[in-house]
Amino acid sequence: MELQQIIIIVHVLIALTIIGLVMLQQGKGADMGASFGSGSSQTVFGGVGGGSVLTKATAVLAVAFFTTSFALAIVAKNLAGDSLALELESAALVEDAVLMEEADVFQEDVDSEIPSGEFEQDAGAGIPGVDE
Repeated sequence: MELQQIIIIVHVLIALTIIGLVMLQQGKGADMGASFGSGSSQTVFGGVGGGSVLTKATAVLAVAFFTTSFALAIVAKNLAGDSLALELESAALVEDAVLMEEADVFQEDVDSEIPSGEFEQDAGAGIPGVDE
């Protein structure tokens, strides 16, 4: 498994855990009901300890979430840089191949226009006014 896939899996798990922790926490308006005797008996961690444990866990997971986000950004940058370098290299190779092919075609055209036999005519042959 690649590093990027591992980071994405951890990132998603942290995000889902943060969502769950935020849903478990009571908002500031919930304290109003506790003052009249309805809310404090329903807390899992007691009257005071629950908020601080959940708040600390949420803070730790938030730091982990930002860390995995930053790691994903770095991995994506490196992959994009590598793919760009490969793309530029392949484009240069294609351009070189096209230039070499054009040079070969040009050389074949030049070679086909030059007669391949030796001339056995005299220097003055074919010139009017020269005696044979």
